[in-house]
Amino acid sequence: MNSKSFFVKSYGCQMNFYDSEKITSILENKGMTEKEEINHADVVIFNTCNIRDKAAHKVYSDIGRVTKLSKDKTIAVVGCVAQAENSEMFNKNNNIDIVLGPQSYHLLPQMINDSEKNKEKLINTDFIINEKFDYINEEKKSKGVSSAITIQEGCDKFCSFCVVPFTRGPEYSRHFNDIKLEAESVSARGASEIILLGQNVNAYNYSYKGKNHDLTHLINLISEINEVKRIRYTTSHPINMSEELIKLHSENNKLMPFLHLPVQSGSDQILKKMNRKYSSYDYRKIIEKLKKYNPNIEISSDFIIGYPGETEKDFDETLKLVEEIKFTQSYSFIYSERPGTKSASEEDEISSKVKKERLSVLQEKLKDIQLEYNKSFYDKSVKVLVENQSISNPRYFFGRTPFMQSVYLESDRVKIGEEMDVKITSCNHKSLYGIA
Repeated sequence: MNSKSFFVKSYGCQMNFYDSEKITSILENKGMTEKEEINHADVVIFNTCNIRDKAAHKVYSDIGRVTKLSKDKTIAVVGCVAQAENSEMFNKNNNIDIVLGPQSYHLLPQMINDSEKNKEKLINTDFIINEKFDYINEEKKSKGVSSAITIQEGCDKFCSFCVVPFTRGPEYSRHFNDIKLEAESVSARGASEIILLGQNVNAYNYSYKGKNHDLTHLINLISEINEVKRIRYTTSHPINMSEELIKLHSENNKLMPFLHLPVQSGSDQILKKMNRKYSSYDYRKIIEKLKKYNPNIEISSDFIIGYPGETEKDFDETLKLVEEIKFTQSYSFIYSERPGTKSASEEDEISSKVKKERLSVLQEKLKDIQLEYNKSFYDKSVKVLVENQSISNPRYFFGRTPFMQSVYLESDRVKIGEEMDVKITSCNHKSLYGIA
């Protein structure tokens, strides 16, 4: 097995890309070699996402392209699609050799070896998350200035549209000392920013010696690492925004003034059907508190458009919320039915045309808000954490503001991993441009 090579392709959220880094570390520790091109690898691993229907379809399309290149490759499908579709994946594509759920990546080296040795198809979709967190401490390659760390997995919320409780299992938190050790490790290798990841990251809660340690405690713990300049966390659920965590945005200067807090809809009727467990009033109060403690904080969100039963009035309530809060970044999608979820059984009478029109209206409004916000930085200086340098033109660098804006800057005195003042000279709705 030591002479084998592999290629990992990731789909979906940041947690999947983090998991792929761990898969790479685990396989390299077993003597396998990562390849940069898929056609040069003996083993191809698809780390999948099942949040939207298109993501699942893309996996099968990509498998088809790989098998056209060669029938000799070992193909492993891991992650949320593997968990959701289970052995059905073998029926959909007979070229798949391994199906492995997102809690069992540490089993992959042995499964690759057994599959190739015995010429058999193998599957494991057990929920054994405690073992995964044990193996997550495998040596992790530094991926640069900003490094993501999974602190929590799974979800107990059971939103009616979401497959996460079925693909990632119940909420489970890592030991805070293990998280700090990983943060110390990646910061020692150049990471200036730590991004704490979880399906419900602000539900983080680890009980130790009779005391509960929450996300507020964890952020303060990581703040003690001198090399760490910035801390972020994503993705949060509104009902887990505690008073202590809200206050922390004014008390901890390493915690960035930017929060991704998905609302999904501005309509109370739709939020209730989604089983989100909060109202639009509750959400507004959370934002109000955040702004009270830190007037500079900016909010990003997710929106689902065309959920079954969404009326024009419901959609207008979402537009009203957007206009009121003025989200500076956002992700918006047309509702995608996922098998096994409660909403999949609901009657959907909204036409595709109406859904697309509503999405277009929402996205234009969000785009205008984002552009106006970015314009407010024109001719001003802002702190930018420089992440990398352009390969094609070494005079240009890429970094991010505390508010998660992308910045492209020109300078002859930039140091990767350092924060520097950048004067903004132009912008569009996605990015800022400046000089240092």
